[in-house]
Amino acid sequence: MIDWNTTTAFETASAVAKGEVSAREVAEAALRRIEALEPRISALLTVTADRALETADAIDARRSAGEALPPLAGVPVAVKANMAVRGVETNCASKILKGWKPPYTATVPGLLEDAGAVFVGTANMDEFAMGSSTENSAYQVTHNPWDTERVPGGSSGGSAAAVAAGEALMATGSDTGGSIRQPASYCGVVGMKPTYGRISRFGLVAFASSLDQIGPITRDVRDAALMMNVIARHDPRDSTSADIPAPDYLSALTGDVRGLRIGRPAEFFVEGIQPEVRNAIDAAFAKYEELGAQVVDVSLPYVKYAMPAYYIIAPCEASSNLARYDGVRYGHRTGDDLDMIQMFMRTRREGFGPEVKRRIMIGTYALSSGYYDAWYRKAQQVRTLIRRDFDRVFEQCDVLLTPTAPATAFRIGEKVDDQFQMYLEDVCTIPVNLAGLPGLSVPCGSAEGMPVGMQLIGRHFEEDVLLKAGHAFEQATEWGRRLAPIAREVSE
Repeated sequence: MIDWNTTTAFETASAVAKGEVSAREVAEAALRRIEALEPRISALLTVTADRALETADAIDARRSAGEALPPLAGVPVAVKANMAVRGVETNCASKILKGWKPPYTATVPGLLEDAGAVFVGTANMDEFAMGSSTENSAYQVTHNPWDTERVPGGSSGGSAAAVAAGEALMATGSDTGGSIRQPASYCGVVGMKPTYGRISRFGLVAFASSLDQIGPITRDVRDAALMMNVIARHDPRDSTSADIPAPDYLSALTGDVRGLRIGRPAEFFVEGIQPEVRNAIDAAFAKYEELGAQVVDVSLPYVKYAMPAYYIIAPCEASSNLARYDGVRYGHRTGDDLDMIQMFMRTRREGFGPEVKRRIMIGTYALSSGYYDAWYRKAQQVRTLIRRDFDRVFEQCDVLLTPTAPATAFRIGEKVDDQFQMYLEDVCTIPVNLAGLPGLSVPCGSAEGMPVGMQLIGRHFEEDVLLKAGHAFEQATEWGRRLAPIAREVSE
């Protein structure tokens, strides 16, 4: 039997393919883990045990028949609750979609299932992906496996916590302003936000359509590359999907970064960064220099305007996208004894949580007559300047290295009443979404027992360069091999 605490998705799929372990044994191990840890972590909204065992049995039958197995055969995967899976409740952690089971499967979960992945459940999240702590879920608060009194980050906090705790070996996340990378940093796992357009968004419940992107959350960089090999492809069902061939990401993991130019952007190292985080990032630069990379100091002057631009653009797009939830076609609907307008208003008042309402109101205001040019249009102009900043900097370097988050995971409840401080948790990740660039978070240190993540940022469609750089660092250090304390408590 595999060592569940240390195995990866790559190793598990290989063991299943060789017959060293059955897919059903792997699925049962994951389900036992979920049963043991969910009361303390609350990472999953739905556990799909019957579906997982049925899929595992089908994989074992294919192996017994002598068939070659697909690359993720038998790998337990959690799916963020904003991606449609046919017949499974997809509620976006919102009351307004409680009970909604889509009649179709989104592209990314479908590709994972075709590749042999075993779905074990849907992962908790901030409602409609709006938040940085997973405290905005309408159903439960997810706890960080490293310290259950702390948040796992957000909005993909359930996905990151499930992987860190070993409830799944892979998970899907969505990233609009940092929602894959920040929880990956907080939970000590790997998270990648691909280039906008690299991964299909078909079947992803939209938050901000020009910013949203799906990506992997995994135990290590090799698993992220493995998952990218499965999901990175053109999809004609998504009009924003780029028809650009994806490389073999696994073949990029050479371990050799000699000659790689790594940029150190001054604007990401300002006052407010936790000293231990700064020390960990400085040590990462030193490690890369030991490995033969060249560190280059660069500047991105317009990045300081990323936060205000984002918090105009994203709410504006959310206001438009969430207008469809009116109690008529699907999801929650208030009593039938009201006229149509009253029904719309009460349904949305009852169905949406405080953070979602806040962003809808901000967006509706910024898009209103007389304010569009002053707010939304101006924010889009700033976005263009930020993208040009990155284009110019990438003439001097191949990769940028920054903190993923300015501090480690904070305590549950610590920032729920201070939205400004909560929004600042994404200050290092938001510029990447505005520019549509790929970003990768890799564990690089520790502060008071909590993980620290570093963010690698690359040129458009150069995820392979980021994975190569992240893998080289991971292999040269021990940070990626550390286990969350709660994970060590459960043995197989």
